Amino acid sequence: MGRAESESTAALDRAHTQALAWLSSLDERPVPAQASVEEMIAALGPGLPTGSTSAEEVIALLGDAAPPGLVAMPSGRFFGFVIGGTHPAGLAADWLVSAWDQNSALYAVTPTHSALERITKDWLLDLLGLPGSADVGFVTGGTMANFTCLAAARDALLRQAGWDVAQHGLAGAPRVRVIAGAERHDTIDLSLRMLGLGAPDLVSVDEQGRLRVDALREALEGASGPVCVCLQAGNIHSGACDPMTEAIVVAHEAGAWVHVDGAFGLWAAASERTRHLVAGMEAADSWSTDAHKTLNVPYDCGIAIVAAPAALHAAMGMHGDYLIADDQARDPLETVPELSRRGRVVPVWAVLRTLGRSGVAELVDRLCGHARAFEVQIAEIPGCTVLNEVVFTQVSLALQDDAATSRAVERIMADGECWMTGSRWRDRAVVRISVSNWSTTEDDVRRSVAALRRASAPFQT
Repeated sequence: MGRAESESTAALDRAHTQALAWLSSLDERPVPAQASVEEMIAALGPGLPTGSTSAEEVIALLGDAAPPGLVAMPSGRFFGFVIGGTHPAGLAADWLVSAWDQNSALYAVTPTHSALERITKDWLLDLLGLPGSADVGFVTGGTMANFTCLAAARDALLRQAGWDVAQHGLAGAPRVRVIAGAERHDTIDLSLRMLGLGAPDLVSVDEQGRLRVDALREALEGASGPVCVCLQAGNIHSGACDPMTEAIVVAHEAGAWVHVDGAFGLWAAASERTRHLVAGMEAADSWSTDAHKTLNVPYDCGIAIVAAPAALHAAMGMHGDYLIADDQARDPLETVPELSRRGRVVPVWAVLRTLGRSGVAELVDRLCGHARAFEVQIAEIPGCTVLNEVVFTQVSLALQDDAATSRAVERIMADGECWMTGSRWRDRAVVRISVSNWSTTEDDVRRSVAALRRASAPFQT
């Protein structure tokens, strides 16, 4: 064994040991971090060493020092934001991605990655009930998935209006008007800013955050010029989905491009029990999701789907004389904003291959079942009220007033048993529970409800 191989083996062995120790601690460790940033700087060492250190020693330091400053996000009792865990198949596959060290931009250069991308694309379109002719880009996350789809929309709409944005830029171009529901996710706004399109025009929503079709119709009356309508599959507070069938018909009648932001809710299509929530979404023009959420793939696995492949390739494609292009198939770089990128499709393939069609449906159903269990058990806590219709994986609750709700969030975090995020919804402070982790159990739900009961006890009436 050569020196380089020996050093790699020692470092990887140490990382393996440290990773297993971390994973085995999740059931009992407090969910919030137990050390401050300053404490972690001191533990990790702020000064750059003068001399070198072996890779194994560095990994040992990292593995030993880091855990107090880590949040147990992979725990079954982490319900903050909308963050899934990492399925074992996805985690192991992600290790291989780093070990293989492939730049996955070119079709002919990395045949394994290109094969996995073609297979996984077909699986995803089938599972989600989307057009088989659509193309798929594997990007960093939900934000870049929205960006990629909306870039395709922008360029296609301007091209229809007689403007070549790739050639002339946006200065002097017709305005692309974007319409979204008042409770769209802020990554829509961020994507639009990055695309130079400005803020969306907002239309009213119902009590669950669903876009109102009558308000959309009114906003589109007399519309002229390029228009894009953004719909939502999965409101972050209620889990509700916009009425896809009706909204898409109204938007298309006005000549609009329809994009569906389904960061976590797009996966409702994978289960017969929840498919009705997104019925009709297949008629849209683009869709986005983040596989790290409901599918529980490691981070760096967003998915951008565009019905018209040519629109996606025109917006994202680039060509250089030094690149080894394939004349028979599109290169992966034509579907994403990056040239240098890791093989992020690999863990997506691994999780889908492990679960299969029935396993994905069961995962979705299990997450939804835990959310409903939260709803039932929270109803037994005096002074706690669930505010949303629990139709998917989100639960929003409140105590008798904003002050009590905010203090309860603080007490939950101090307790450490679980993580529930404070937020504001419908002009009220809320405790938001997002059930997104494949490893969450019925016992995790019971333990977390008990923590909520303890946190709310001083405010019960």
